[in-house]
Amino acid sequence: MGAPLKIAIAGLGTVGGGVVKALSAQAAQLAVRAGRELVVVGASARDAKKARGFAVPNFTTDPLALASSDADVVVELIGGEEGPARALVEAALANGKHVVTANKALLAKHGKALAAAAERKNLQLKFEAAVAGGIPIVKTLRESLVAYEIQAVKGILNGTCNYILTEMEASGASFADVLKDAQALGYAEADPTLDVGGGDTAHKLALLSSLAFGVAPDLSHMTVEGIQHITPADIHFASEFGFRIKLLGVARRTASGVDQKVHLAMVRARSPLANVDGAANGVLVDAGQAGPFFFSGRGAGEAPTASAVVADLVEIARGSCTPVFGRPATELAGFKAGAGDAAFTPWYLRFEVLDLPGVLADIAGHLSAAGVSIESMIQRGRAHGAPVAIVMITHEAAQSAVERALKAIAASDKVRARPCMIPMEAA
Repeated sequence: MGAPLKIAIAGLGTVGGGVVKALSAQAAQLAVRAGRELVVVGASARDAKKARGFAVPNFTTDPLALASSDADVVVELIGGEEGPARALVEAALANGKHVVTANKALLAKHGKALAAAAERKNLQLKFEAAVAGGIPIVKTLRESLVAYEIQAVKGILNGTCNYILTEMEASGASFADVLKDAQALGYAEADPTLDVGGGDTAHKLALLSSLAFGVAPDLSHMTVEGIQHITPADIHFASEFGFRIKLLGVARRTASGVDQKVHLAMVRARSPLANVDGAANGVLVDAGQAGPFFFSGRGAGEAPTASAVVADLVEIARGSCTPVFGRPATELAGFKAGAGDAAFTPWYLRFEVLDLPGVLADIAGHLSAAGVSIESMIQRGRAHGAPVAIVMITHEAAQSAVERALKAIAASDKVRARPCMIPMEAA
């Protein structure tokens, strides 16, 4: 058995604590799998007095001290795209240490530069825990599905959003009410903006795009929307049409480049992604001739995320050496955005209008003028002069055409709220 792999851990919160406990509880088994012992030789956290239920050697409140320790690997679990997290990773690589991180924000913004820094020194920078918790999607895209060109990656990548949408569907409660419950249960942060606004999903999608399509991680060419404006009515109507509403991160290869979107989508109730419930995550990969592959599991929490970190440590201990994003950082292509608004898909449309003669004809006329045809329709409510809901599913149409029609429809004084449009994803 080789010399022990010496590990320093920055951040002893839920995940960091889980890593320490897993390394201790499974020490013998992990040593056999790795061919050497995995030993924690240092750790840092902000609170030196906090009772954690485990002991670590060489504790410090200064994470940068770990970069100059005798560790072989630094595990960065601080979080954030700048500040101590970035400084620690850069210093650790500069000092010849491998890095394992769960920091999707850091890699989404600085991934190519950090990958280049690691590869110049033949060091490993691994991040399985940064996307979808314990689901081994990073390794799968980086190493397993390389025989054919990947055509698309679609994922439910944020457990908070998926929990809220699942509970709204089950209870009929509003977004605001379910969010409060999610915060009380610990599924949502006190400030949930990054999750419910789609930002967390965007960070993860940027990494999946890089792995799948060989491009540098890029957030600037990505459409991002959250779930704040979803209503119980939309969820109910989706069910009537045989669909469920999910927040998806979608990256597709197109003729002009890669199209990246984080958006609410209607997915058929019988599809794999539609049946990812609660705080779980799911990823669907279209690997071209190799076919579709679906992965699901717990996307966050102590055990699944710590498991992903430990798996990366075992690979480093074995001497595994792969480019950070599946190909050398110097060969990652500059991001070229695809024309996503020109892609054809069916759409769910909801209008809140006054129940007056001619309103439906006006809506249909604007849609027809934009080249958008209607497949099916539901109308609810009959109170003359009061607002009612008109809901439609269109045939396949370009986003730009639907938006053009909705802009004209929204200008009518008979339309009482901004029309809702949600794409139908074949998932």
